[in-house]
Amino acid sequence: MSITRRTALQTVLAAGAAAVGARPAKAAVLPQPPRNAVGLLYDTTLCIGCKTCMVACRDANGLTSDRSTPGGAQYYEPVDLNAHAKTVIKLYADADGMTRSYVKAQCMHCVDPACAAACMLGSLQKREFGIVTYDPDLCVGCRYCEVACPFNVPKFEWASAAPRIVKCELCKERLAEGKEPACTEVCPRKAVIFGPRAELLKEAKRRIAASPGRYVPTVYGEAEGGGTQVLYLSHVPFETLGLPALGAAPAPELARSLQHGIYRGFAGPLALYGVLGFVMWRNRSANASRSGDGEEQ
Repeated sequence: MSITRRTALQTVLAAGAAAVGARPAKAAVLPQPPRNAVGLLYDTTLCIGCKTCMVACRDANGLTSDRSTPGGAQYYEPVDLNAHAKTVIKLYADADGMTRSYVKAQCMHCVDPACAAACMLGSLQKREFGIVTYDPDLCVGCRYCEVACPFNVPKFEWASAAPRIVKCELCKERLAEGKEPACTEVCPRKAVIFGPRAELLKEAKRRIAASPGRYVPTVYGEAEGGGTQVLYLSHVPFETLGLPALGAAPAPELARSLQHGIYRGFAGPLALYGVLGFVMWRNRSANASRSGDGEEQ
């Protein structure tokens, strides 16, 4: 029977998939935040939509005003995350407009960040305090991080001659100076506060227990997407705020499980090269045999 390269590839891929399926199921070990992990707790019931945090963030990070979106005074711009804004305040309302809520958007600093998993050269990584930071010297501009992020956070500087990825890095320079992030420092209602993630989670649960009718009885970010270091309390469903409904599994987990299953120990590539080598040897032998027959004739 003749073996072609196409047949060989299909055989190896099927074997790899079978190997993944045949492996004994193991209990998922979810990544845990580092002990010194810090983060934010945002409470929708306290936010008045003043956008002071947006202005403070822009000034602290040396960002220029975004004039690409309509809306009048630059104080109210922009309306969504972009290359000029690392945090924004959005307004959500239900269909009849009776229930309204503000929500603060910024990098979620995931416990197991999909952006870092997608970054080929490690430009995005979890570093000190569990903050997902960006190193432009390692970035090749592939923008895989934009596609991978379930929160649609990283933004590319399309208008720049030397473009970078723009995202909240939790004011890491201010933290190094012993300060808190600019957004939490200026919030007049303390709708967003900064601190160790473990303490913020305790505070969130304390508020829910103290006022059970005030909040959705869940802390968003405790488990969603493997957990995040930015946590949310809300009086309306989180989906209404634009936060994705994620399971407890980290976003990069499925891709990693498939890759590790097929490529564990380089078994897949070695088998592929072996089969392709056999195909080449068989074809050469067949060609040599036909050539010999022609000479004899």
